[in-house]
Amino acid sequence: MFEAYGPPEVLTQAELPAPVPKGDQVLVRVHATTVTSAECGMRRGEPRWGRLILGPRRPRKGIRVLGLEFAGEVAAVGPAVRRTRVGERVFGFTGFGVGANAEYKCLPERASFTTVPDGVDYAEAAASVDGFTTAWHFLHGLARVQAGQRVLVIGGSGSIGTYAVQIAAAAGAQVDAVCSGRNAKLVESLGAGRVYDHTVEDFTTSGERYDIIFDTVSRSSFARCRPVLTPRGSYLPTTGLVNTVHAWRTAVTGGPRVRTGMSVRKHAALAELRELLAQQKVRVVIDRTYPLAEIVEAHRYVDSGRKVGNVVIAVR
Repeated sequence: MFEAYGPPEVLTQAELPAPVPKGDQVLVRVHATTVTSAECGMRRGEPRWGRLILGPRRPRKGIRVLGLEFAGEVAAVGPAVRRTRVGERVFGFTGFGVGANAEYKCLPERASFTTVPDGVDYAEAAASVDGFTTAWHFLHGLARVQAGQRVLVIGGSGSIGTYAVQIAAAAGAQVDAVCSGRNAKLVESLGAGRVYDHTVEDFTTSGERYDIIFDTVSRSSFARCRPVLTPRGSYLPTTGLVNTVHAWRTAVTGGPRVRTGMSVRKHAALAELRELLAQQKVRVVIDRTYPLAEIVEAHRYVDSGRKVGNVVIAVR
């Protein structure tokens, strides 16, 4: 948990009472969770405007245990629970409640989780949730990617990016990506055609045009990408208040559009993800796995910017 914003060292281990499910709540015994770039930002209190939600000077009590993704076993259910059964293997997303970096997590039955398919382990299940469902939300929900389109994924080797490349390729799009040269082979194996090494190449000078540019790591901007978009192309940024303004403006001015929005309710995308995992049609890229006791080191590694795919925390 953390009680102040700052570097990884603000995280401490604490013994807290196990939550007791009430009403329609489900108690999950967590076996695996992750550390994401989003949570590292929360730990730092960044972006600053996010402190309106997180807490102006220090994190609010309800979010002091981080963790957005989880996979585990249902340990108990409240009296109003109707569909979920004790002993089921489940995986999902905590939303604004966070709290998955712990041995137990309590959440409503209506929350974004589903059962783990047979043959999928807890680490793979946990590491698939947010990256896949976020990429699905942007590419299918907002941009409505179609066969034959040209798609560029900025940050193709990250948690969201590795899934974005696969989702766009599965839709029949021609996919290119931006990442470091050391990860080019991996991204190509996921379905990318051309891979730009961001350390030596500038995709904006390539002469290519794209129907969709998906910036999964906030390393570009609409102004920079607009000349590379087709006249009706879409720029998809995952963060930034300014991009919300651009989305409103471009909706009425014509030309390339900015499409953005948070992916919080993930039920439809999780159902699709579960089916793909069951059929072994999606690849989960796991970079490193740390025990829960070494979560500070996991945050240091994610902060370094060298993460490829996902960083898993093994709780049990």
